[in-house]
Amino acid sequence: MSAWAATARGLTIAVRATPRGGRDALLAGTGEHFLARLAAAPVDGAANDALVALVAHHFGVPRRDVTLVAGHRARIKRVTVAGDAAALAEIAAALYAAAP
Repeated sequence: MSAWAATARGLTIAVRATPRGGRDALLAGTGEHFLARLAAAPVDGAANDALVALVAHHFGVPRRDVTLVAGHRARIKRVTVAGDAAALAEIAAALYAAAP
């Protein structure tokens, strides 16, 4: 699977999270996932909450439109972003195009 896929509700993305990674950043990763650096520690779901907020910010949607659907305790997570799939896919592609 690629780092993102369109769904009937919007977009599903795969993210490799690094808690305690300094400041929050969502970056292009491999062809299979994005990279998320999170300042939050993986305690009591704080890193997962930070990931949801980070994804919502980068995709320009409210937090309620971002759902962590898999990988709650894993490094690789699957997140859905509700909205227009084509517009969200353009944002995802732009994140990869901005990679060095």
